[in-house]
Amino acid sequence: MSCSPFDLHDYVFGELGESERRQVDAHVRSCAGCNEDLERLRITHSTLLTLREEEVPQRIGFVSDKVFEPSPARRAWRAFWGSSSKLGFASAAMLSAALVIFAFYRPPAAAPALAPAVDAAKIEQQVSARVSAAVEKAVAESEARQAQKTAELVSAAEQRVERQRQADLQNVAESMAVLQKRYNVSQILLARSEGEPR
Repeated sequence: MSCSPFDLHDYVFGELGESERRQVDAHVRSCAGCNEDLERLRITHSTLLTLREEEVPQRIGFVSDKVFEPSPARRAWRAFWGSSSKLGFASAAMLSAALVIFAFYRPPAAAPALAPAVDAAKIEQQVSARVSAAVEKAVAESEARQAQKTAELVSAAEQRVERQRQADLQNVAESMAVLQKRYNVSQILLARSEGEPR
């Protein structure tokens, strides 16, 4: 608690007149308790000046709110579409099934006079080769998309960090400039008050 004749908050915020400021200056030089209170107020004030202004949230959401809990179907849908490996595997499986169905259940063409002998092993080998090629292609495309997405996310994160760093550096520079000005003003006031007759 300050024993100064004026409120130290008004002094820190510059709301006192010149004569009142001089009285507070003189009192603070002679009173260690008020000097300590004034230093704490100055530190708090300069710290508050460095903080960014943020909008106050309208409502605080809690994890237990039902609003934030997605339905089981939505969770399963997001899990499926959010995983590129699952999506790639599903695509490859559908393509494989389509190739197998197409290979074995084609409508028969008009039979020529003499039908050549069907080599089932050769057909199975061709289908297997096509399926393997399709799966490899789908996996390669999926990995390429994932690598591109990762690179974009890393680039965006680096840009955000750099912007934040620049903003922080600017805030620090502004705070230092404000503190330097206040220090200069206090030195000028101190020099004037020491030069005046008592």
